[in-house]
Amino acid sequence: MASSEIEVVSSDSKPNDRPPILDVFTASSHGDFHKLRSFVQYDGASVSVPDVNGYYALQWASLNNFHEIVHYLIQHGADVNAKDNMQQTALHWAAVRGSTAAADVLLENGARVEAADINGYRAVHVAAQYGQTAFLNHVVVKYNADFDVPDNDGRSPLHWAAYKGFADTIRLLLFRDASQGRQDKDGCTPLHWAALRGHAEACAVLVHAGTKEELLVKDNAGFTPVQLAYDKGHRHVTSFLSNQQRGRSKYWRGKLCNGMVTDIGYAPILLCIIVFLMILFINSVIAAPNLKKITAIVGIWAWTALSLTVGALIMFYRCSSKDPGYIKRPGDLDTQSDTEDPLLNIDLNSSSVWMGNWSQLCPTCKVYAMFSQIYHQIIRPVRSKHCPTCKRCVEQFDHHCPWISNCVGKRNKRDFFIFICMGTLTSFLAAAIAVQRIWTSTPALPAGETWTHHVLVRYPGLLVFLVMDAVVFIAATTLTITQASMIARNVTTNELANSSRYEYLRGPDGRFRNPYNHGCWKNCADFLSLGYTDDNVIAWPPLQRVVI
Repeated sequence: MASSEIEVVSSDSKPNDRPPILDVFTASSHGDFHKLRSFVQYDGASVSVPDVNGYYALQWASLNNFHEIVHYLIQHGADVNAKDNMQQTALHWAAVRGSTAAADVLLENGARVEAADINGYRAVHVAAQYGQTAFLNHVVVKYNADFDVPDNDGRSPLHWAAYKGFADTIRLLLFRDASQGRQDKDGCTPLHWAALRGHAEACAVLVHAGTKEELLVKDNAGFTPVQLAYDKGHRHVTSFLSNQQRGRSKYWRGKLCNGMVTDIGYAPILLCIIVFLMILFINSVIAAPNLKKITAIVGIWAWTALSLTVGALIMFYRCSSKDPGYIKRPGDLDTQSDTEDPLLNIDLNSSSVWMGNWSQLCPTCKVYAMFSQIYHQIIRPVRSKHCPTCKRCVEQFDHHCPWISNCVGKRNKRDFFIFICMGTLTSFLAAAIAVQRIWTSTPALPAGETWTHHVLVRYPGLLVFLVMDAVVFIAATTLTITQASMIARNVTTNELANSSRYEYLRGPDGRFRNPYNHGCWKNCADFLSLGYTDDNVIAWPPLQRVVI
């Protein structure tokens, strides 16, 4: 696969290396309004003719976002649709660096948003090639630019964003419902391009928002995306795509796993384990006929353990059945008042929810509203994430736990924490009681018989209980310590695992720094009292809301 993209001469230079301002082109390039006005008004220089390379002053000013100069040049005769030798207009150049202010001046003065160069690239293609997501969104929303138009080689902006690995641009285009299945002249889909270049995050976004068909599409040479990734030596991408392909290609296996394991999860198994251990504890530890009569103190502790088990079952039911913090979709709305949910009818240019992080866009949660005849998508709060298992976006997403068959998020994390704390305490108490019962009930052993052999022969049920209880204790304790540590720091499992992907988790020096960490005491107090923390209150420094 060969590629070509817009070529723009750069005017970047260090201040000490800046050439002297000799004409309207250098004045426009460097934003010297005084010199430009002098050349035009006093020297009679024309702003409508190109330089020796065929570039216009308007292109230089647009490239560097000098919108006042752009306006001045247009007022003095510059053609907003003038094309250089590559048939590129000033709008193409503005798209290279995301010069939104300059683009506004151009478009408000008659620039054609759909103007194409000799390669068929429009401003939307150039913006995708350079990862100018905000610019792309701006011209689509405000000027109705076609975000899915192909160039001369049949490549849409989504192809270019995938090839360059700009995951945020991909999210925006998918959010706007760009076609994932479009094939270019080489038969390649956007996923082919992302796989070819080894862009793991781009592949993940495309796969999770798409269908299994994109994984199996072959280009003109007969290669699927996974084969291209393998051929280029991109091991991580190859492994990811292979797993996705295997998971989606076997219908009956997928039907069984997705229908029974994914939807139901392991919650029934865990429920059976808890109930079985409780029955085994009663029969083999408390009321076993071959053990000494239970004392009052041990009996109190035993009933405490059983009460904690019942409490754990109640919390297990709550965190399994409770809404973890699903963000509403149009299909979930039942009343007229719900349609006013700010997460649905939202303006990217002016919203308290929109924080300028393109990862807030969820292309997977697009829902078609039949009666309104428009597409509604979900804009997530910053700490939310789409769960591929539940197929929903969850606020303050921590992780998807198959053992409760539910996500752990903003609305059920406290229930989940109480559940694992109870599990830890219950398993510890039960083990201590079981050991005490064995120890006090074992008589003096005859010569030649070991204590281990005696316990194995005399108390097999109790020994089975201890082994199973130890497994539960280790798992529950590990989870409890891990969750307690994260609650104290007000960070989620997902954020720790993917911290490099989230810009809001990086400080000015580029290192990990959590803006939601208010100190151990306040983090824990808020969590225990509210069940979650308030994301609108941040510790340092205020998140810069990007207005597009």
